[in-house]
Amino acid sequence: MVLVRVFNKSGQLSGPVEQPKLQLSDDEWRKRLTPQQFDILRSSATERPFCGTLLDNKKQGVYACAGCGLPLFSSDSKFNSGTGWPSFFQPIARENVSEKSDYSHGRTRTEINCARCDGHLGHVFSDGPPPTGLRFCLNSESLYFTPSEKVAELAEPGSGKTE
Repeated sequence: MVLVRVFNKSGQLSGPVEQPKLQLSDDEWRKRLTPQQFDILRSSATERPFCGTLLDNKKQGVYACAGCGLPLFSSDSKFNSGTGWPSFFQPIARENVSEKSDYSHGRTRTEINCARCDGHLGHVFSDGPPPTGLRFCLNSESLYFTPSEKVAELAEPGSGKTE
C-alpha cells in the first residue's frame, strides 16, 4: 500500500489516501504502454533531449504518470531549464513521487519514480530555481498532460466529492 494524493470529483487534490501499489507483469505493462513508454517507465531508459512532446507545452494543467494516471506535476511548477527535458521545481504532491539512488553512468544521481506504479520518470537535481532550488527533470514519454479545465476527469473512485 502507498499513501498518495489524487483528484476528487470537484477537481481538487485530496488525500493522502491509501491505495495498493500497481504491480503488473512485463507482458501486462507492454499491453498498456507504447514501446518507448515501456523502455522509459519499466526499464529506466531516457528519451533524447529536445525530442519529447511535452517539452514545449505551455498550457495550464496537470502532468500524470503514463503508467497509472497518478497526478505528478502541475504546470504551475514547470520551467524552461534548457536541458531538453520537461522540468519542474516541485511535484504536485510530495507523496506521489519516490526517490532512490541511481549509480549508473559512473556517478550518483537521484532517480524519481511514480509512487504508485514505480515507473521511472527521470531524475531530480539541486540546480533548480526558487523556491525549492530543485529541478525534476522528466521524460515526456513517462507523462500525459490534462488541461486545467479537464482535471476533474482525473478523479479516482473513493477520492470523495469535496475532500
